[in-house]
Parts: sequence; C-alpha cells; structure tokens
Amino acid sequence: MNSVVENNFWRKFRKRTQRRNKQYTLRHMFDLFIQDAQRWYVMGQITPREKITLRVLLTLLYRNMSLRAMAWFRFGSWCQRNGIPLLPGMIQRKLLREFGLDIVVGAEIGGGLYIAHPAGTVIAPRCIGQNCSIIAAVTIGMRNEWAFPKIGDNVFIGAGARVLGGITIGDGAMIGANAVAIHDVPAGATAVGIPARVVGSNHIMVGCAV
Repeated sequence: MNSVVENNFWRKFRKRTQRRNKQYTLRHMFDLFIQDAQRWYVMGQITPREKITLRVLLTLLYRNMSLRAMAWFRFGSWCQRNGIPLLPGMIQRKLLREFGLDIVVGAEIGGGLYIAHPAGTVIAPRCIGQNCSIIAAVTIGMRNEWAFPKIGDNVFIGAGARVLGGITIGDGAMIGANAVAIHDVPAGATAVGIPARVVGSNHIMVGCAV
C-alpha cells in the first residue's frame, strides 16, 4: 500500500515538474542571472553579454555580495518553479540571514535586477520587469489588502522608497529616495514625496515587458 502511494506521489511530482520546466528551465535561469551580472561589470551600465566570460563572472561574484544574493535568488526561483520541495524556503531564509534581503523566491522578476545594497530591502512584487535598479532599504509589497505592485522595465527606485499595494509603475519611471508610492506612476515619470506625486518626466527609452 505504501509503495503504491509513493509511486503515485512521484508520478504526480514528475508531471508537475515537466509542465513547469517548459517555462523555467536551467538555461532560462542562467540567462536571467547573466543579465543580472551585466549590471555589475560597469556600474550604471548594461555591459554587452559577450564580455561576461566565466572568469569575469566568477570575479564579479567574488567582489559583489549583491550579485551572490541574486545567484541564490535565481536558483531558488528555479527550484520553486519546478516543484522542488524544501530548497526554496531554505534559500529564502539564507538570503535574509546572510544578505539581509527579504525577497520572495519564485517571484516573477526579469533579468538585469540591480540591488545596490540588499540589507534591509524587502521585495514582494506581483512582477518586476527587466533592468530595474533598487538602491537601498527599499520596500516593495502589499499595503492594506492582498495586492502587490507591478513594476515595468528600466525602473529606478531610490534609497528608502516604499512601493506599496496593487499599483503599476510604468516602464522607465523613477521613484525618488524616501518616496512612498501608493498610486500608479506613468511610464517615464518621476515621482517623489509622501505620498509620491509625479513631478516630471525623465524621457528614458524603455524595452519590452517581462
């Protein structure tokens, strides 16, 4: 009887894993992480992919704590998306304990995420686009209800900012330091203050959504 139950468990597990693997393979995970590394070769720029050799990648990992945190996040997300038990939770606790980064492992986050200082940063989004920058002590999460922010591509979030609730931050938007964003911010806009208000446009060219 126990063997039948065990076989049924593993059969269901393999089917679930095969379905998820089609969307989040090891190659896809590695591609996202290489995009993260491209943000660290030259600060503030997106380095061409061909410059991120294995030697460069290992050097960047050795020098940058934030990139090591992203490596663990990408691996944990792969485990979570593929139905591997225990490891995602262990990795999420490791990220909080060793790096001070409270990030939801498995969250939909595009490549090129740049977290300058992970300690004290909380990231619990509905989704985040590509090449976003988060500086320090930022909180992204729910507000008064179970709803989380949707953040576009090339978004900049300054130190100490809060992005809360089921709002949308458009592509290329900038959230100023210590701002509290609780309303939608249009693409290319700059928002500052408490609560954050749009004060101008930064005219950043944006790419495709995740």
